[in-house]
Amino acid sequence: MTDTTPGPRARRDQYRWPALGFIAPGVLLVAVLLYLPLLWTVLLGFTEYDGLGDPEWIGLENYAEMFDDPEFLGSVLNTLLWVGGTLLVPVGIGLGVALLTWNLKGGTWLRLPFLIPYALSGIGVGVIWSFILSGDGALDQALAAFGVHDTPRWLVDAPLNTVVMILATAWQGVGVNALLFTIGLQSIPKEPLEAARMDGASGPRLFGSILWPMLRPLTAVVVGLSIVASLKTFDIVQGMTKGGPGRDSETLALTMYKETFVNSEYGLGSAIAVFLTVVTLLASVLYLRQQLSSKHGV
Repeated sequence: MTDTTPGPRARRDQYRWPALGFIAPGVLLVAVLLYLPLLWTVLLGFTEYDGLGDPEWIGLENYAEMFDDPEFLGSVLNTLLWVGGTLLVPVGIGLGVALLTWNLKGGTWLRLPFLIPYALSGIGVGVIWSFILSGDGALDQALAAFGVHDTPRWLVDAPLNTVVMILATAWQGVGVNALLFTIGLQSIPKEPLEAARMDGASGPRLFGSILWPMLRPLTAVVVGLSIVASLKTFDIVQGMTKGGPGRDSETLALTMYKETFVNSEYGLGSAIAVFLTVVTLLASVLYLRQQLSSKHGV
């Protein structure tokens, strides 16, 4: 009697087309909503286009104009300041809050006030802090009550306006970073900690020898997300200064928005979008590669 049971290859072939049918809608959706707009943006970066008529091919002129514009270079510097500030302030303070509260009874309630601002949108945070930092705003009035009348122009003078916006972002982001670090701390096995304490390790020594090495995988994720988010900073700047005064506090994302939707320079705006995408991808890849190399001792 002949055995008609299909082999492994035949069974795989049997389910291949139904499987492709299930994943095809998702692939099509991603292609239509992500890859086609990306391709169109790349093509527009080589054209002059104001949203009316047909795009005119001009090659690399948009990129040449972009790098010759001192205002664009200022946006690049502001974006780099955002990257550095976002890594130092919200990530650093978030780690500190987690270390101070993770092993305390009722630590969840101590972290809760830091987490609440994360529920707000970037524009909402911008409106709140604009009320606080505007001329004769809440902060100036509070300082005046203590006799301090010659206050800085928080949202006018550069780079002070960028610094206070980074602090406003930190107010929003500290809580979620503290939550992530707390999860990492709570996942550390108790045995190494108890052994280290029995050997006399505590405070900075315990952190440097036990806690920090075990937090490195999670720290890589937190820092990577912070780098990507800071490179794309838009909403809080739009809500607080709109890139002003003039263009002193613009970031790359805000410059892209203004060139595209305010000045109707769709070709130049697309070139800036492509540049920002490439920078974000390069930063992510280089950072992850460095982390993986460190992990494997390369």
